[in-house]
Amino acid sequence: MNKKQKLALEIIERLKKEYPHSGCTLDYNEAWKLLVSVRLAAQCTDARVNVVVKGLFEKYPGVNELAAADAEDIERIVKPCGLGHSKARDISACMKKLRDEYGGQVPEDFDALLKLPGVGRKSANLIMGDVFGKPAIVTDTHCIRLVNRMGLVDGIKEPAKVERELWKIIPPEEGSDFCHRLVDHGRAVCTARTAPFCDKCCLRDVCARKI
Repeated sequence: MNKKQKLALEIIERLKKEYPHSGCTLDYNEAWKLLVSVRLAAQCTDARVNVVVKGLFEKYPGVNELAAADAEDIERIVKPCGLGHSKARDISACMKKLRDEYGGQVPEDFDALLKLPGVGRKSANLIMGDVFGKPAIVTDTHCIRLVNRMGLVDGIKEPAKVERELWKIIPPEEGSDFCHRLVDHGRAVCTARTAPFCDKCCLRDVCARKI
């Protein structure tokens, strides 16, 4: 076990104690709803998405209904999330593909998820981890910022490269929950818009930033 693997295990255990109930902050009860919500969450807060999708899912309660909806109507509903035109276009195309090729079900396959309109690696990993309980690493902005500060990766900002490096040091069964805890820690302590609150950080004695 190398130095970074040991550091990763220590960080994982400390974050487990600090944030024992971390999880996805997007509200959903079906896989396709999470697929819609995660597309809307781009450059938008999860809290706002959770409000907006209530109206969307009330009007279009299933994959078939949303697939049959006019993209313009979807856009009117999701506009508060920003980038309404492109998000509505992707959601419409994605639901049509689920309806026509997967019987209305979200595929339990990473490569198949990546072929859905509007789905990138971050979204596919979220679905794999949260919906299907498979190994996953979601490299969102919190993850990228924190793992660089902690010294788990060295000055890497590209999401796919960060993901690749983390797969080398994070046990597969820990990846999904670890990334959720990074979000909680990034919001509460290791913040982006202010100086991080290192004095109250549970990782302050092992984090590379202390040097």
